[in-house]
Amino acid sequence: MGLPEVVSREEWLAARMKLLAAEKEATRERDALNAERRRLPMVAVDTEYLFDGPLGTVSLRGLFGDKSQLIVQHVMFGPDWEAACPGCTAAVDELSPGVLRHLGSRDTAFALVSRAPLAKLTAYSTARGWTVPWYSSYGSEFNYDFQATMDKDRSLFVYNYREDPGIFNEDNTSTEVPGVSCFLRDGDQVFHTYSAFARGVETVGNAYSWLDLTAFGRGEEWEEPKGRATTVHGADPTFTD
Repeated sequence: MGLPEVVSREEWLAARMKLLAAEKEATRERDALNAERRRLPMVAVDTEYLFDGPLGTVSLRGLFGDKSQLIVQHVMFGPDWEAACPGCTAAVDELSPGVLRHLGSRDTAFALVSRAPLAKLTAYSTARGWTVPWYSSYGSEFNYDFQATMDKDRSLFVYNYREDPGIFNEDNTSTEVPGVSCFLRDGDQVFHTYSAFARGVETVGNAYSWLDLTAFGRGEEWEEPKGRATTVHGADPTFTD
């Protein structure tokens, strides 16, 4: 086994301080990148997407509830599948009620969306012990329009914003892909603000990292640009202010 080099405490401290400088620079670069993400323009969503949920049919606007923002996690679960993708399953397993509660405290709703019929989603969710809201887009164009389903018959060869015909398996006519899409509403008008796929979503999981993907961000007073969130919070990682 290749273990780290053994050095004195003084040598270790010098190396650690050098790494700390690089870590701090990466933090500043991440903050700047998040600010650029918040400055992205947005696109009006005029299609009336409908989803099947535990309480019946709901529109995309309905997924917001009383929140101003919505994060959708595209979970790979095709209509003819008997289970969700193992990788997506592992990600949802890590979604705690606390994360959802913290997102809600920053005016942001969260939902899972898959193409499998609602009965399959409900059975799988119950077996996993999940409490996160999960909706079926079966029969809707939602997955296709937001690049969560690729289909050769539709000539959709763009994945992660670039052409990628190799994403299809030879024996499949359609491919589900994981990703995240963020939406904002102004009154009843819904806007698409951001989507990410592939390694673009591998660092999300806690409330701050999810909020960093949205147009309002963490809603904290130090963030740029100013004047986005309706309620401005202090830098409070307890999410209680």
